[in-house]
Amino acid sequence: MNILITGIHGFVGSNIVSALKENYTIYGLDIIFPEKEGVKKTFSWEELNEIPKVDAIIHLAGKAHSIPKTEAEKQAFFDVNYQGTINLCKGLERLGLPKSFIFVSTVAVYGREEGENISENHPLSGNTPYALSKIQAEQYLMEWCEKNQIILSILRPSLIVGANPSGNLGAMINGIKNGKYFSIAGGKARKSMLMVNDIARIFPALVEKGGIYNVCDDNHPSFRELEILISSQLGKTEPKSIPYWLAKSMALMGDLLGERAPISSTKLKKITELLTFSNEKAKKELNWQPLSVLESLKIN
Repeated sequence: MNILITGIHGFVGSNIVSALKENYTIYGLDIIFPEKEGVKKTFSWEELNEIPKVDAIIHLAGKAHSIPKTEAEKQAFFDVNYQGTINLCKGLERLGLPKSFIFVSTVAVYGREEGENISENHPLSGNTPYALSKIQAEQYLMEWCEKNQIILSILRPSLIVGANPSGNLGAMINGIKNGKYFSIAGGKARKSMLMVNDIARIFPALVEKGGIYNVCDDNHPSFRELEILISSQLGKTEPKSIPYWLAKSMALMGDLLGERAPISSTKLKKITELLTFSNEKAKKELNWQPLSVLESLKIN
């Protein structure tokens, strides 16, 4: 089977290539295009028309991990996540349609900052540029794949973790490594997380079946469990915990200082609120058993 993976040089793309390269012929599509081990050939978006016909697409390319401040920065999410998806599909119409299309979306489409065991039936209430651009891409793909009789899978992963992660987990690791991280109120809040390799593990079932699925592990680790695990692997002492009232005061100051501050009210809410998602549909329909984050995560 020939596979085209967009965004292969990102954190998720690099891990998927490593997991699938032994069993599939992989082509890459990315903004930057140095050759990558395990990939037969990497194309830039300007070379879209040169890509050979493939059997399946894993569409990872997208914009995330930033808070827009201007209208232009907001529009960039739609240009990349929504219009970029349209451009990819138009290119595939010229090249030859695949059998299967797998789109990696996000649980941000639900627009929830707290909640427990949220399922795929929850309304798509996300209203940030990131969430809205992913919702629009999902809706476009549902219409396009139905019209062209392509098997569509939409994955809505929670926080994706693995070695050398980006985003908030990467910041946590660096903070613990440098002795500049503090746990807040005991780190009791639980969050759904997904081992990055699980996207590759679920791939064979998605190619044949399709569907919309939340993907995360069964345990929904707490921040404290992650802090202990990371500290142990780094050979550092476990971070000390500060009370919520102190963190709240720091967050209010952070709101005034902006990005220079280590914490803001938005970040504080994410750290201290329970937010978990149900993976029961994927487990039942795809016969998939996710990896345990606390057992599988190796940061070194």
